[in-house]
Amino acid sequence: MGSVNNKARPFGGQHHHHQPLCTRTHQIGALLLVAATFFFTSLFDRSFRPCASHFSTVDLIPTSRSSVHVSDGRDLLWPHRGYGPHLDLKIYVYDDREIDGLKALMHGRDGTIDSSTCLKGQWGTQVKIHRLLLKSRFRTRKKEEADLFFVPAYAKCVRMMGGLNDKEINQTYVKVLSQMPYFRRSGGRDHIFVFPSGAGAHLFRSWATYINRSIILTPEGDRTDKKDTSAFNTWKDIIIPGNVEDGMTTNVATLVHPLPLSKRKFLANYLGRAQGKVGRLKLIELSKQFPDKLECPELKFSGPDKLGRIDYFEHLRNAKFCLAPRGESSWTLRFYEAFFVECVPVILSDQVELPFQNVVDYTQISIKWPSTRIGPELLQYLESIPDENIEGMISRGRQVRCLWAYASESASCSAMHAILWELQRKVRLFHQSTETFWLHNGSVVNRNLVQFSDWRPPMPLP
Repeated sequence: MGSVNNKARPFGGQHHHHQPLCTRTHQIGALLLVAATFFFTSLFDRSFRPCASHFSTVDLIPTSRSSVHVSDGRDLLWPHRGYGPHLDLKIYVYDDREIDGLKALMHGRDGTIDSSTCLKGQWGTQVKIHRLLLKSRFRTRKKEEADLFFVPAYAKCVRMMGGLNDKEINQTYVKVLSQMPYFRRSGGRDHIFVFPSGAGAHLFRSWATYINRSIILTPEGDRTDKKDTSAFNTWKDIIIPGNVEDGMTTNVATLVHPLPLSKRKFLANYLGRAQGKVGRLKLIELSKQFPDKLECPELKFSGPDKLGRIDYFEHLRNAKFCLAPRGESSWTLRFYEAFFVECVPVILSDQVELPFQNVVDYTQISIKWPSTRIGPELLQYLESIPDENIEGMISRGRQVRCLWAYASESASCSAMHAILWELQRKVRLFHQSTETFWLHNGSVVNRNLVQFSDWRPPMPLP
């Protein structure tokens, strides 16, 4: 074996040739070549480098820069590395009339579930993201020029409304995917799915077989409490904010306004059901020991004594800290709601995944406390934090909470802007799958050498 320090030898190095002499003419030519290379490199570099002032101006629709304008006049900058200097996306949105079965995933087997019904609750993001993309300047109606493909489905809502059962949801997804040539071409890598509830992609039981390479938008980064594996993959999927009540996220009219710290009755609160979860049960017991510090009322979310949305937010705003323990899954909507009543969220869910971590430093706007240490020690710690520190965290949270609001592209900052930036990082120039092949002339074919333009459904899925 040769040493790693051996000098490289030319290919066919057994033959020796005399090197030609370097004349003055050669030297002058080399210098001119270096000078010309430097000149053109500098010219191209200036042509493609964003100007410094490009990032200091306020742009209401940030499509030409890598930032989102937040409330204090600053910009949240998405790193150029992996994202590019500006948004440059083309997303195709499938229509329920072009794919058999897609209508059932959106409106139920009978087509009677109205999309407006599905706007409410934690699954509302399925509808909101779809509607925003339909109006987006980044939407294309030409599949051949699309960077990404969005598959609309309101499966969580449809299931809750009795429009489809679990078996029907699974069968319908498979049917839908078998009619998408572009899905087969890439193995689903350039296709986007939204799963907005704690179940995540597990709502589609065969997700691991069919969409394990696709881009999944979900607030849920962990589901291992009930499943053998999490459907969330850090490297391809995107964590999105939960669906906060619209009346709390708009600047014009809010259901409930925050209270000054001095007028808040409690140090902390937890508003939610126990659901037999250890962390939640510990908080309820802790509130019985310290009722003047921790509010954990027995809330009813159904029946004649159901807590209304305004009542809920009025309770939530009455504490300095809003506790967000794990429930059926690791994420909780309470974390996002806390920002709009200006209550510092305290995460008590060890496996939680949070959105847009490339631009948001959560140590500046929230607290994450070990769920194994829920007890008097937690209250003592929270009580030791000076009000000026709390005000600082609230102020910083106020600046970025626009990222939790599903507003239109005309807004200077929104969850949709942030999602588009994250999607841009997923774009590929080249597409392949186990069932995709290509020939010398650049044509893409299937296993039977049928050209891509001639692929017809139903197709075997990769």
